[in-house]
Amino acid sequence: MADQQSADSMQREQWKRAAAEAAVGREISDGMIIGLGTGSTADLMIQALAERVRQGLHITGVATSERTRSGAERLGIPLAELDDVAALHLSIDGADEVTLPALDLVKGRGGALLREKLVAVTSHRRIIIVDDSKIVAELASRHAVPVEVDRFGWRHTAGRLAALGATVQRRMASDGSAVIAPFISDGGHYVLDCSFGSIAMPSDLAGQIKALTGVIDHGLFVGMTERVYIAGSAGVQTHDRPA
Repeated sequence: MADQQSADSMQREQWKRAAAEAAVGREISDGMIIGLGTGSTADLMIQALAERVRQGLHITGVATSERTRSGAERLGIPLAELDDVAALHLSIDGADEVTLPALDLVKGRGGALLREKLVAVTSHRRIIIVDDSKIVAELASRHAVPVEVDRFGWRHTAGRLAALGATVQRRMASDGSAVIAPFISDGGHYVLDCSFGSIAMPSDLAGQIKALTGVIDHGLFVGMTERVYIAGSAGVQTHDRPA
């Protein structure tokens, strides 16, 4: 069983790499300003982008997290701050869940949901790269919705989220062997993982969560993706959001 799980994990990694390389190869051209996502799939995208930079591509990246900034700098990708650019040509990121054909998302398991959303709304086009295990019929059917909240009075904010129907857990950080402290986002906030069950009307819930006092932002990305690259046994396929 362990060997099969390891083989499946390696296959998923290959598929994610294929999706990342396809998106970087097809979507990015010289002179672009690119939003760089956060997470394991985004790491593969950054590696593919760095290879093109080494081959002579001239682009500027805007990182969505300190993790991404560190990785991009190490690989030689030029970076700018979000406030230093008027807009981004596009952003490329991964996702935890994707619905078809709407291309609505759950994001934020990596803890960078606020900065990912800030970069996304500043981008003319938003590209998502996933393997086919991330495709779901309804959002939140597999993962909780991350909600970034102010640390002051967070228990009361959690209570307001629970009143919307969520089972709420404050995310904890780990050193790999043991839980050590509450997780703190790059912006200095807590992340509350909110299990709602399958969400039939994500746009309605997104508005309700965002309206709560104490909420900074949430991991429901509704109507914020133009194209998704999906890799699986049949290769890499693209889906565009319906006009």
